[in-house]
Amino acid sequence: MSTDLLAHPEQQSRGAAATKVPVTVAYGDGIGPEIMEATLAILDAAGAQIAVEPIEIGERVYLAGNSAGIEPSAWDSLRRTKVFLKAPITTPSGSGYKSLNVTVRKTLGLYANVRPCVSYAPYVSTLHPKMDMVIVRENEEDLYAGIEHRQTDEVFQCLKLITRPGCEKIVRYAFEYARSHGRKKVTCMVKDNIMKMTDGLFYQVFEDIGAEYPEIQKERYIIDIGAARIATKPERFDVIVTPNLYGDIISDIAAEMTGSVGLAGSANIGEHVAMFEAIHGSAPDIAGRGVANPSGLLLAAVMMLVHVRQADVAAKIHNAWLRTIEDGIQTADLQGERTTKTVGTASFAQAVIDRLGSKPNVFAAVSYVNPAVVTKREKPLYVRAAPAKKHIVGVDVFLHNTGSTPDELGNALKALGTHALSLQMITNRGVKVFPGGFPETFCTDHWRCRFVSASDKDFISHRDIISILSNVTEAGFDVIKTENLCTFDGERGFALGQGQ
Repeated sequence: MSTDLLAHPEQQSRGAAATKVPVTVAYGDGIGPEIMEATLAILDAAGAQIAVEPIEIGERVYLAGNSAGIEPSAWDSLRRTKVFLKAPITTPSGSGYKSLNVTVRKTLGLYANVRPCVSYAPYVSTLHPKMDMVIVRENEEDLYAGIEHRQTDEVFQCLKLITRPGCEKIVRYAFEYARSHGRKKVTCMVKDNIMKMTDGLFYQVFEDIGAEYPEIQKERYIIDIGAARIATKPERFDVIVTPNLYGDIISDIAAEMTGSVGLAGSANIGEHVAMFEAIHGSAPDIAGRGVANPSGLLLAAVMMLVHVRQADVAAKIHNAWLRTIEDGIQTADLQGERTTKTVGTASFAQAVIDRLGSKPNVFAAVSYVNPAVVTKREKPLYVRAAPAKKHIVGVDVFLHNTGSTPDELGNALKALGTHALSLQMITNRGVKVFPGGFPETFCTDHWRCRFVSASDKDFISHRDIISILSNVTEAGFDVIKTENLCTFDGERGFALGQGQ
């Protein structure tokens, strides 16, 4: 059940010192202030050596006119302390506000989201009493890059970005986490049977880096059947590593399966800064009533204490929390057959404080070890390879067009080819519709028109692309965007069309 993390050297050194560790704290919105006060009370009673630097983020900052939800002074605190304990925040409804969580994670390079999902049966009702997995989710890229466009009347686009450095960082973190925690297996979950280039890269990196850890078992699941296995047989998993969107979804599912999302804390780890938070939202419907469960934020704070090398205090708090659960003292969201007393937020915190120094009777007592002070990584997080030889061999021209059949559009574009580029195919929503399309294929007003080099051995230039675009636009077509088709060291750097 250990959840200690690979701490950053600066935090390790500071945690070892006699002075208190500065920690940036955001009380958040909704139930945030209540559960943060409860959490900090427990940390203080347990003897945690932290110095709180409060900042204001979230709804009030948004509504004051800052669309990012965070003020410049808050960034200054985060960059100074390098440790962030954050309560949940509320993002106002409306399209003008960006997710603060995503902004913080990406701005500060918090590439690894770590979510332990543990069952506490029989004291917390669950269908999966032996569940004990850790989900390591890539935290910076994928569809969460947030690059979206409306391209036509009917079609909207979201770009999925997967990078080799991003894959290497998260995969190596997962294996290092497994090794340092005595975990036996790392499972990669992807959809590389469909997204062969993006998810294919993630899995290839998993294979390459995994080979450096022969003592750890490795397996791969397609994300859909993998999620089904998590839902039915979670005990078969140990550490799961996965891209951003999949990890967000399955970690919430897994947390709920333990008995309550309210029990789950998470760590967001970067090369320079780390953020710790509960995975649940701000729950404005129960805000101010004093009934919220602080456990998710408290367990995130336990992870934080290990991160700053206060492992003894982390263990004291975690064991007291386990003893409180065993004694049947629970908040309303966990109320069940084993509940002896239903309490509110502050009373639950006091119950944990009263049990500091106690060990659980049924659960295994938790122990933590301070991470070793690392002055130099044994293996780099990622290695940038020498640039490949890149050649342009074609271009995808995307058009907004209504009123034309695929054959009409295709025949018109064929006549616009140049000596360097000729029309190879047209797809609609990824499916080839020209030449040789099917009348049953439904088409929108968004067309990908692939022009390729007239000779397989000839490369083309940007001037050749400009020429074809000139022909297309002069013929009255509405060009939305282009994507160059390239080879890298002779390997195709683009996918074929469905049906091509």
